[in-house]
Amino acid sequence: MRRRVLQATIAAVTVAVVLLGIPLAFYGARLLADAELRELADRAAALGRQVESRIATDRPIDDELLDVYVGGEGNLPASVSVVTADGARFQAGEPVEGRAYPRVVRTDSGAVVLLSISWWDVFWRSAQAVGLVVVAAVVAFGAGISMALWQARRLAAPLVYLAASAEQLGSGQVRPRLEPSGVEEIDLVAAELARSADRLAGRLAAERQFAADASHQLRTPLTALSMRLEEIAAATEKEEVREEARISLEQVERLVTVVDDLLARSRRAQGGTTEAVHLRDVVDQQREEWTPSFRSANRRLVVEVPAGMAVLATPGALAQALATLIENSLVHGAGTTTVRARPSGPSGAVVIEVGDEGPGVDDELAPRIFEREVTSGKGTGLGLGLARDLVAADGGRLELAQRRPPLFAVFLAGVPKTLDPDVVLPRGSLVSTRTTRRPRLFRR
Repeated sequence: MRRRVLQATIAAVTVAVVLLGIPLAFYGARLLADAELRELADRAAALGRQVESRIATDRPIDDELLDVYVGGEGNLPASVSVVTADGARFQAGEPVEGRAYPRVVRTDSGAVVLLSISWWDVFWRSAQAVGLVVVAAVVAFGAGISMALWQARRLAAPLVYLAASAEQLGSGQVRPRLEPSGVEEIDLVAAELARSADRLAGRLAAERQFAADASHQLRTPLTALSMRLEEIAAATEKEEVREEARISLEQVERLVTVVDDLLARSRRAQGGTTEAVHLRDVVDQQREEWTPSFRSANRRLVVEVPAGMAVLATPGALAQALATLIENSLVHGAGTTTVRARPSGPSGAVVIEVGDEGPGVDDELAPRIFEREVTSGKGTGLGLGLARDLVAADGGRLELAQRRPPLFAVFLAGVPKTLDPDVVLPRGSLVSTRTTRRPRLFRR
């Protein structure tokens, strides 16, 4: 839409400048040339009257009289020549070379007065008028483009925000915030979208509550049924009954697993969703939490994240993933641990790098470092796999960018420059991860 508004406005300004500027320049030049020629005719007539008066009163025709009509004070310079009836010739001004506009006046006594101005002087005087029109057209064209840019931004920005709000609604952010744009039609659409979001939020909440209630209600009788089957299997001496009890227990356990999965999905659905997050806020929180631990280990934690950089992520999941990488560096790394963020490629993506000065990752472990239960033997090996899943859930990816020294890279979608995170969505809530026990990660 922005491009169309710009094209329409620029086309309108161009048509106006062409239809008005060209005729204005042409007629302005003509009027100025005609004014110069009329002024030349007036000067020639006035000089003719002065010459006739001098001849009638027997006064001499001198240079002082002719110099008045040569030009000056805005008049174009002219060549003046007077020839009396007895053949006397008087000349003033520089002779005109090349093309000229002559004006001849004959007096009653037979004297001939000739005033000539250069054709090029008239041409350049007319060209100045054309130049002024061209300058005015350029100024008008620039003003039109500036107005088009402002108007296009005023109309397109609310639509971009509205599209971002709709995208967030489709991705599960059922209560996106969108500030009024001042454009009535767009605000009406935004209000209807907000009402739809409220209705969708109510339906999702009801479905999640039903799944949670159903899961809780089923767990109790299933547990009782499992205990009863175990008692039957233990009390009977018949092999057929024990086999049936064992098969029934397997079925019940499978059903319990299904119920647990439903409950886990319901709880995950109630968590945060992808939104515009100020990256510096999340990283600063992690620095405050981990700095004492690094200080105790006589190590440093350095953060190099530009202010104002924003990404599309789930705040709690991003904080958990960064905490996992920082803890991994603290436990297995050495030297200074650096967390830095920078743009990645022309698509607007952002890469967050966490590295240290340690010995790095073994060649045998590196290809499988993100697989679950892959560990050096000091832990469960779930940490990096979980961090990768958290990042992937937000549409990003976690990679081992460098083995020695170790460098992990988190790639996330950046917020487009046309969007303001404070306008499209509120800042994501930052979730502290130090209060819960995280599975330890091992690289070696």
